[in-house]
Amino acid sequence: MEAKKPMTHVVAGLLIAGLVIVLSLVMMLFAKSTSSPGSGWLTYLVIIGGLIFCINAYAKAKENFVTFGELFSFGFKSTAVYTVIFIGFLILVSLLFPDFKTSAIEAVRTEMENQKNYNEDQAEQAIAMMEKYFWVFAIGGTMLGFVIVGAIGSLLGAAIAKKRPVNPFEQQQP
Repeated sequence: MEAKKPMTHVVAGLLIAGLVIVLSLVMMLFAKSTSSPGSGWLTYLVIIGGLIFCINAYAKAKENFVTFGELFSFGFKSTAVYTVIFIGFLILVSLLFPDFKTSAIEAVRTEMENQKNYNEDQAEQAIAMMEKYFWVFAIGGTMLGFVIVGAIGSLLGAAIAKKRPVNPFEQQQP
């Protein structure tokens, strides 16, 4: 029986990033949701599902001789890779679609008007702050959201994968 080469965390991160980017493009093109590419519960489900799949594939390639920590580490390193790739995609989208920033700010303005928790002065101050710090909010929000979802997916994937950890106190007979 030939030993399988385990998938690296970079390959897993690229695979998940590809799925999330394709999903974001579909949502942007068909749902006209240019205000927030990558947002929505469907994206988070794809990330969690992708992490569980990749972690299980990694464990199977190592014949399940893995620990929870090793599997969680693999999943979280994959999270770092797809987060960086998606932030690059976010910057690329903003360069290709210059109205991306204005449509995102308009979506926030519309949401504030619908909530009616803010008076006009507060709403204008919030919009001015959003315009000034747009990239901080966009990149920071993406990073924070994806890292939290990635940690959840990594925990689930590591918990679900079968494990046959090696006992370091047992001696192998040659």
